[in-house]
Amino acid sequence: KAMVAPVLLLLLVAAAAGRDALREELLLSPLPAGDVAATFQFRTRWDADLPRGAVSHYRLFPKALGQLVAALGVRELHLALTQGFWRTRTWGQPPLQAPAGAELWVWFQPTVTDVDKAWKELSNILSGIFCASLNFIDSTNTVTPTASFKPLGLANGTDHRLLRYAVLPREVVCTENLTPWKKLLPCGSKAGLAVLLKAERLFHSSYHSQAVHIRPICRDASCLAVSWELRQTLTVVFDSFSSGQGKKDWSLFKMFSRTLTDACPLASESKVYVDISPKNKENELLEVTPTPTSVHEAVVQGEKKTYAVYDLLSPSLFNTSRSLNVQLKWKRPEDSSELPIPVLHAHRYVSGYGLQTGEISTLISNTHPYRAFPVLLLETVPWYLRLYVHTLTITTKGKENKPSYIHYQPAQDRRRPHLLEMLIQLPANSVTKITIQFERALLKWTEYPPDPNHGFYVSSSVLSALVPSVVAMKEVDVEQSPLFTSLFPSSDGSSYFVRLYTEPLLVNLPTPDFSMPYNVICLTCTVVAVCYGSFYNLLTRTFHVEEPSRGGLAKRLANIIRKFRGVPLL
Repeated sequence: KAMVAPVLLLLLVAAAAGRDALREELLLSPLPAGDVAATFQFRTRWDADLPRGAVSHYRLFPKALGQLVAALGVRELHLALTQGFWRTRTWGQPPLQAPAGAELWVWFQPTVTDVDKAWKELSNILSGIFCASLNFIDSTNTVTPTASFKPLGLANGTDHRLLRYAVLPREVVCTENLTPWKKLLPCGSKAGLAVLLKAERLFHSSYHSQAVHIRPICRDASCLAVSWELRQTLTVVFDSFSSGQGKKDWSLFKMFSRTLTDACPLASESKVYVDISPKNKENELLEVTPTPTSVHEAVVQGEKKTYAVYDLLSPSLFNTSRSLNVQLKWKRPEDSSELPIPVLHAHRYVSGYGLQTGEISTLISNTHPYRAFPVLLLETVPWYLRLYVHTLTITTKGKENKPSYIHYQPAQDRRRPHLLEMLIQLPANSVTKITIQFERALLKWTEYPPDPNHGFYVSSSVLSALVPSVVAMKEVDVEQSPLFTSLFPSSDGSSYFVRLYTEPLLVNLPTPDFSMPYNVICLTCTVVAVCYGSFYNLLTRTFHVEEPSRGGLAKRLANIIRKFRGVPLL
């Protein structure tokens, strides 16, 4: 009886907390330009009712995030911290792209009465959890999109007034952001795939992005109950030429300085996927060692992919060796002169001369040979760049391209930014150019940062589109498919969802010479000290004329003695 009571207590606690499961996977993809992309995904699924706040026991789901969702009425939360820029034209479509800096967008529950207050409190709490500067999110960089950023999880309604979106393009991602992110993992960085997350190697790369996604999903096919999903993703791109002395061959040890020894004990699934798809129609060019556990084929982002799968939970994987060091070699040198061009890619830049006016240009390319599709463009411009909406022009193949939907919210000085959303039709095999002119505002001298001559950042544009697929996509079970294919599931077999971000802009504003006050202060102090001090000394000093005295008693006695001695008197 003494042994049965603790067991029953544990079963009751587990039943009250809800059933949870952890899946972890690593996707290794050789990029067309010769680089290597590594994408980690850790998914924690919890069958519990978080919004009601009835949960008191946490097992795999982080307690800090669970209490945050319950207390502030969060329906969906998406946070990304990125260092670098994903070069879509060179690297292809990413599994999940994020803009440079910090990005946060949240859907709140309909029961939240004051969304702005909850948004401010949420950003401050996340700033403390992830050691980031999210506390600088305020009304001047927050917008409420009307068409972009629809819920990725289970949603009963899409009232855009419950959505908030903000970007801090100047945020720098470093080790202090990675450490709390790893602590949210059930096994931390002690076991499983997380042992490869060595900060020294991760930040010595061309691109680094870590994200946290929380959303409600259906518990089963009937969708009568709701489960909560926490998805932690980390994408890093290694330059194989600089690290491999000009060779494209790579391995886990070369990239991370570590190898895999075991899976996370709490994980129900732990796999490593290596993209071994042929880069051309000829023979395969890639050779992977050791022999994979299985081979998986899937259609990802409109392309047929072949993956070598290593199951860390398979007993046969670690029979011959105590560690797993996946190696990939090229059978013969690949001609990288002809890089595959993605169907959708964009480029953004600022033009003009002087410090009064300028122009923002965005080029959106549709390289599909015969299919046209619409794209939703979201522009967020700070208030100190005053847009001239009447100068907005959209041209495709030399002709005007009128958007089918447009939403513009003008900025208010020192209160809110510009918001521009447009639905634009992209013809097949075309380049669409979008331009709009702006005027630079003159800030107060207290509003300039410590390095004003560096410039002011403008957040990236966001492109959302259903891109036509070249290969027919079949309906697959989400639970059985890899994690990287389930965040943006395909609605049908003919298209797939893509969200792209353009480059952030760096704009110079009229900047006063902040060294001039220093020079003026130094010169003024010198003049005051020399000139005014001398005049004040002359005007306030009192002069007294002293007559020469005849001397005292001592002097007379000395002269008497000198007189007797025959010495000259004093």
